Amino acid sequence: MRAAVLGLGATGARAARQLRSTNEVTDLVLVDVDANRAERVASSLGSPARTVDATDPLPAVDVAVLCVPTHHHVELTRRLLVAGADVVSVCDDLDEVRELIDLGPEAAERGRRLVAGAGFSPGLTCLLVRHAADLFDEVDEIHVAKVGTGGPECARQHHRALASGALDWRDGGWSQGPGGSGRQLAWFPDPVGAHDCYRAAVPDALLLRRAFPGASRITARVAATRRDRFSARLPMLRPPHPEGGVGGIRVEVWGRRGDARDVVVYGAIDRPAVAAGAVAAVAALALRRGQLAAPGAWSLAEVDEVLSLLSDLAERGVRAAAFEGAR
Repeated sequence: MRAAVLGLGATGARAARQLRSTNEVTDLVLVDVDANRAERVASSLGSPARTVDATDPLPAVDVAVLCVPTHHHVELTRRLLVAGADVVSVCDDLDEVRELIDLGPEAAERGRRLVAGAGFSPGLTCLLVRHAADLFDEVDEIHVAKVGTGGPECARQHHRALASGALDWRDGGWSQGPGGSGRQLAWFPDPVGAHDCYRAAVPDALLLRRAFPGASRITARVAATRRDRFSARLPMLRPPHPEGGVGGIRVEVWGRRGDARDVVVYGAIDRPAVAAGAVAAVAALALRRGQLAAPGAWSLAEVDEVLSLLSDLAERGVRAAAFEGAR
């Protein structure tokens, strides 16, 4: 398998390491606008990792993982599809993910597959929702929440998302609301604990709506402090950190089993960049193994072999837990 990772920040470097760890990858091409950073990552990984200058044409690869900053995923995806590669994108920008999904017909025409939102959230959240949904006869509601950010670009995107319009799916239509509104208290696995979470321009509901068209409500929230909400519409007050601390995700799925209505809640904690890199790598490997969908554009909520992917992630240290308690 010939693979490429474009963008070697906190998430991309982890995705490259995860791909390097499997014998299925016989050639691993690393690309970053910072040539020195690409060389450092390649040197730390060793063969079969190698670098290609960001200004040079990308060698032929079977699958490419895009960990580049927001606003670069769509154009790169088009070029990669034309070149005959499958694509995995970790982008979590609402507008850009929508554009990626719109590339589905082009990907299908070329016999290629595109996985959008294959990071921490969306990404791991999509897999957990799919797993929970498979326990029900019918899914009524889906609620997703996230706390924490990965590298600098992830922090910048979190900042932008809180200042932008958000989407929830409610009773057959899209409900729009300003970022930073809609406060909900969400409990994440220890030691992350409880956080106030708010609307933001994240693509989770958009992707989950495709996978669960019968759900009456689909919402997504991100944790934010009072300072985060106040400063969201201003330039970032200080440079983002190289990598954030431990973050968490939570998915809550309501549905029916026979005549009874019930709920399943899953959660996970990890460094967001570490988990996102693992999810992206596992998605890329699953594409080449034929475990994911037919040609076109998809989210991880639409996969059939969700247990296989979650097991692969667990072996790589990314594990989820079920909420147990009174409700």
